[in-house]
Amino acid sequence: MSTGTDHTDTAPGLHPALSRRRGLGQTSARSLLLTVLGEFVLPRDEPVWTRVLIDVLAGLEVEHKSARQALARTAAEGLLVSDRSGRRVRWSLTESGRRLLSDGAARIYGFGAPASAWDRRWLVLLVSVPESRRQLRHRLRTRLAWAGLGSPAPGVWVSPDPGKQEEVADVVADLGLDEVTSSFVGPFGEIGDPADVVAQAWDLGEVEAAYEEFIAEFADADPATPAEVLANQILLVHAWRRFPFLDPKLPAELLPAQWAGSRAAELFEARHEEWKNQAHAQWRALVHGAS
Repeated sequence: MSTGTDHTDTAPGLHPALSRRRGLGQTSARSLLLTVLGEFVLPRDEPVWTRVLIDVLAGLEVEHKSARQALARTAAEGLLVSDRSGRRVRWSLTESGRRLLSDGAARIYGFGAPASAWDRRWLVLLVSVPESRRQLRHRLRTRLAWAGLGSPAPGVWVSPDPGKQEEVADVVADLGLDEVTSSFVGPFGEIGDPADVVAQAWDLGEVEAAYEEFIAEFADADPATPAEVLANQILLVHAWRRFPFLDPKLPAELLPAQWAGSRAAELFEARHEEWKNQAHAQWRALVHGAS
């Protein structure tokens, strides 16, 4: 496997992103591990030897030490549990691990589905958190952004999907902000322009650039061996995982013309389906070979 930094130095069939995997920190190694667990371990729901996980991560340029640290950290978070057979260790998902990955899989794999027709109503959230409580502000911002809301002004969050109100209410309650939060649902008024609110609440240029990068990386990917297919499938899902957080999934009426997200979703679906059977066959071969 080539590890050159120039795309022209990458072996045929290998994804160019592999050339940038050297030096992954513990956080990135853990993130890749979660992708592997969600894509291959969750559907089969059977224990996996340490060697299999280490070898698969090594194929993504994750160093041995970083891979073991990722396993230990994920277990410490209660997502994995280990058991021994002699000197060998195998790993299984805990109930909380299965729940987390199942929720993530539903969001990731369903993210590219076409949006339903928009009734032109908005959800507006007013929430006041003092500047002094920075950690709480960060948690609120992270969770509301994950839910697809944007903030056009301090203390104001909006979404063109009123159906998110229940999810948002859970976030507010979980963070103990019920008494300082109000919500409104209704159509846009006669003052102002929805396009201006969108521009203030979300950086769609940044989101579209990320989609264009995704398209550039995977449009011409052509893995030649089972190991390369497995690596490309993992990188494909890993790259797609970030879009439910980046993209607020706005109605077509609020998006720029020829939105790159639509093309990226089509590419993800096509590549994932194209590589799925061979990637899972290679995973099963690794699991059975280590038994």
